[in-house]
Amino acid sequence: MSRCVYLDNNATTRVPEEVVEAMQPYFSDIYFNPSSMYERAKLSASALEKARKTIAHFLGAKQSSEILFTSCATESNNTAIRGAIMANPTRKHIITSEVEHPAVLALCEQLEREGYEISRIGVNQKGELDMKAFVKALRPGETLLVSMMYANNETGVVFPIQKLSQIVKATDSRILFHTDATQAVAKVRIDLSHELENVDFLSFSGHKIHAPKGIGVLYMKKGAACRPFLYGGHQESGRRGGTENIPYIVGLAKACELAEASFDQEARLIALRDKLEQGLLKIPYVVINGQGAERLPNTVNAAFHCIEGEGILYQLDLEGICASSGSACTSGSLDPSHVLRAMHVPFTAVHGSIRFSMSRETTEEDIDHVLAVMPKIVDNLRKLSPYWDQEKQCPRGEALIIEK
Repeated sequence: MSRCVYLDNNATTRVPEEVVEAMQPYFSDIYFNPSSMYERAKLSASALEKARKTIAHFLGAKQSSEILFTSCATESNNTAIRGAIMANPTRKHIITSEVEHPAVLALCEQLEREGYEISRIGVNQKGELDMKAFVKALRPGETLLVSMMYANNETGVVFPIQKLSQIVKATDSRILFHTDATQAVAKVRIDLSHELENVDFLSFSGHKIHAPKGIGVLYMKKGAACRPFLYGGHQESGRRGGTENIPYIVGLAKACELAEASFDQEARLIALRDKLEQGLLKIPYVVINGQGAERLPNTVNAAFHCIEGEGILYQLDLEGICASSGSACTSGSLDPSHVLRAMHVPFTAVHGSIRFSMSRETTEEDIDHVLAVMPKIVDNLRKLSPYWDQEKQCPRGEALIIEK
């Protein structure tokens, strides 16, 4: 295959050789069920608990027993929210945001059909949470759970999870706090023992941090009220039935070790992000969604006025560049991004927004290649756009009206 410039790391990441090598023995030589009683099975059980301790340390959790292994972040989110509901049947009010991942939003829609009241907090044009609306939505004695993402998967905008969780516990210590940290883990440091001590549940998925697809984690703070979501055997201390996926758990632990060692690359990633943004902004009528807000060091969401994102992605693909127009979990939908709509991005930009997401493997040459081809791609597509005035080289008069 030709050269691949992979800038879709918020969708999934490459599994490096170090992770594959760490996993390999547990597919072949050490294939035993960790719950079995014979001596050889202790090798699997030992690997399981070693990985649990590694991940607990990586997240700054107080105890390794607070780490629950799941199949993915979607399962982790559902386990936290459903489990909290089953453990607290008298409370019926849940708070989330308008820009959550579908793994949370779709569940909240289902919960509404089941009789729960959901408060969805909006964001401003930068993608920052409306703090006044958040505080106003809290109901002491009634609110069961707050679920707020740590960082947005489309824009990279970071929510103030430490502050939000402090506000929640100061309002009512019985309100549970969950954060979907899928995009934040390994990109920002997580400290569940100190800075995030008020967080009860934290979810993430391995394949976003260079581990395989099919393994996830739910941090469950000791003492947080939560019932099992999957019933079966006694695995995971009775919190999730099903034989543990030892090779993938070992791979996830190794990926966490590699991530820990790569935090010193944050400045390099920020420099690459800024270089990409500055280069894209040289193209007329391009804006960066989320610019001015606190954001992840790896994510750029650029809106190209008056052209379709699908056309941009097709042209980028021809140049060997992998990017996306939003969440991979909604790529089959023709509807504009719910995140960008919540930010009131103009309709001629919301359809032309592209997400570039980097990793520690991204090079400056990758960014240079994108910047070399984007001006021509945009120019060619705008020639075909009914919203673009080719003679004046600007959007037609009505095209920049903000969609309400």
